[in-house]
Amino acid sequence: MFEISDNVSKHTNVFDVLKERGFIQQTTHEDEIRELLGKEKVTFYIGFDPTADSLHVGHFMQIIIMMYMQKYGHKPIVLVGAGTAMVGDPSGRSDMRMMMTEETIADYSRKFEDLFHNFIDFGDGRAIIDNNANWLLKLNYVDFIRDIGKHFSVNRMLTAECFKQRLETGLSFLEFNYMLMQSYDFLVLYRKYGCKMQFGGDDQWSNIIQGVDLVRREEQAQVFGMTFTLLTTSEGKKMGKTQKGALWLDAKKTSPYEFYQYWRNVEDADVRTCLSMLTFLPMEEVEALSSLKDQEINRAKEILAFEVTRLVHGEEEAQKAQEAARALFAGGGNMDDVPKTVIPASEFAGEGMGIVSLLALVKLVPSKGEGFRTIEQGGLTIKGEKVTDAKLMVTTDLFEDGKLLLKKGKKTFHMIELS
Repeated sequence: MFEISDNVSKHTNVFDVLKERGFIQQTTHEDEIRELLGKEKVTFYIGFDPTADSLHVGHFMQIIIMMYMQKYGHKPIVLVGAGTAMVGDPSGRSDMRMMMTEETIADYSRKFEDLFHNFIDFGDGRAIIDNNANWLLKLNYVDFIRDIGKHFSVNRMLTAECFKQRLETGLSFLEFNYMLMQSYDFLVLYRKYGCKMQFGGDDQWSNIIQGVDLVRREEQAQVFGMTFTLLTTSEGKKMGKTQKGALWLDAKKTSPYEFYQYWRNVEDADVRTCLSMLTFLPMEEVEALSSLKDQEINRAKEILAFEVTRLVHGEEEAQKAQEAARALFAGGGNMDDVPKTVIPASEFAGEGMGIVSLLALVKLVPSKGEGFRTIEQGGLTIKGEKVTDAKLMVTTDLFEDGKLLLKKGKKTFHMIELS
């Protein structure tokens, strides 16, 4: 498990650390939250719906926040949302989430729980992991609507951003229940563990404030909510999207090398945000690195890529990914960790395989149309030479020792090996 060094911050209150590093977006009671975090050890929670078989980089920022909170003595509750995943959160979505079976959700939940143990210390009661299926799936619907639903104004719910944007395209009654269920989670965790705070991405603001209100109405208790900046590029686009889809924390879904390369290739304007939010480097170092210009900024990107990969995959995998990247940029070195696809030699016998078909097969491009455009724009290199013919047939005689290295753009590599 990764340990945060003691010299990460000069602050003694974790609120000031999160504020300085640019995490905090909205709070229900800013002054009270800061005061509470400074004077007592607070139990707080973040919910994670298991809608895939791995956590992705968007979750990772929430994990970093939990690690900071735990470092300062507060107790995280990791709430795996197998119950809420049965319904699907409409926040930030233009359509209804695909329904999953209870068995699939349970399998994804187990995989989530395994990954959380890589980052959070659950020993000696320092953190809690729970699953809202433990109470949501046992609810009597009529009792729930009578006891909990009476506190929710439909008029007020319809003004929430997560619902407003869906009213034109269609919002199912199933999804309309999501806010009640997430709010009920806060109430259960308050009663069960004395949980006083709920954190989440800024798209969760409407759900969080309803949870705070529900605890106040049911328990006459003051609890708090705080949301964090979503991880976006300087252009406002969600970070962590690749041509293959999401940037996953599971090495089987996104290799450590691909993970490293993503951060090594971020835009110059995004270096400060990434260093600040995704590493534990002291802010003095973050400011110094992100102020580098021109070619020098590449040093900052290399440090960023190494640090984030080290946090997620460990020191050894980060070293291997860095060596593989340097081997490709500078020549020489170990290329064993470059992404590769093994293809039967028979596929390249005779007339061979079309280059565009090969690019699409190994997912270097999302579509054949994009493959044609890449070649037309001079964006593909094989054996050090630009490919100019989009109808090129790749045959076995192009391979050296059964290997062929494709290079897309300046920084994306893929090795083809014959079997």
